[in-house]
Amino acid sequence: MPGLRIVFMGTPDLARVSLEALLARPEFQIVGVVTQPDRPKGRELKLQPSPVKELAMHNQLPVMQPERARDEDFVSELQRLAPELIAVAAYGQILPKAILEVPRFGCINVHTSLLPKYRGAAPIQWAILNGDAETGVTIMKMDVGMDTGEILTQEKALIGDEDNAETLHDRLAELGASLLVKTIPEYVAGNIRPRPQPFEGVSYAPKIKKEDGLIDWKQPARTIWNRVRGLAPWPGAFTRLPAKTQLLKIWQARVTDDAANPGEIIEVNKNALVVGCGEGALSLQELQREGGRRLTAEQFLAGYPLKRGQQLGQQLDTR
Repeated sequence: MPGLRIVFMGTPDLARVSLEALLARPEFQIVGVVTQPDRPKGRELKLQPSPVKELAMHNQLPVMQPERARDEDFVSELQRLAPELIAVAAYGQILPKAILEVPRFGCINVHTSLLPKYRGAAPIQWAILNGDAETGVTIMKMDVGMDTGEILTQEKALIGDEDNAETLHDRLAELGASLLVKTIPEYVAGNIRPRPQPFEGVSYAPKIKKEDGLIDWKQPARTIWNRVRGLAPWPGAFTRLPAKTQLLKIWQARVTDDAANPGEIIEVNKNALVVGCGEGALSLQELQREGGRRLTAEQFLAGYPLKRGQQLGQQLDTR
């Protein structure tokens, strides 16, 4: 007996995990995959397929890559596939009403926050940037708004001190995929009643820009520490080396109780470089000079000696 006809829409690694989970279930029939067009990457700017496209091609699934999801020819192509459900994860475009109305069970989306908190493009990063202790995944029924659809299911996840945006991304990708394949059969069977998102607690997670990584040493050490964690691996939290135009990217750090002027180096040892903040200090443990490799503090200081009293972050221009 053929399974539920599903079109999957997604682009990055997070979406690839959800597609893998759907493909592993015999009750689902993936009749098509939609992903963003191939984009130039690397120094040679060669066109590269998305992780979702690579998985779809490996499984010999038909792939569609419209520049605009609202293109009439693309909508007609979707209609010819006759999906009963469209499953979406990090596709990268808001779907128009014409697509939402194609499948009889509508379109459902994997969103990596506990909606209505952190609607938008970067919920994982902003949960860490804001120092949240927990986040989670929401499976929602999509409407024409940005992450405003009715909630089907949710599952929480703790954010540990050891987490950064990369590790949390990977955990939420797996959690979202697992919740998606559990939710679909219950939803299609009518056992889940979609519920509107509450009006209280709405917040937004705008797309991360490179300049978001710029460290303001006048901020408390814990705020800067959250920036280091929340923006790894891209764009990273960065500052400027003393008397240089070179940027210094900080990969790992910890908060200390030391006190000094913001940006002032107050301790240099083989394990760390301690820098004053607006409140407390930050012990920098893994660093990367612009154009260089990621190094421990000991490795970095061996090749680039710094001294107490020097200042980080002066006159930084990120243009």
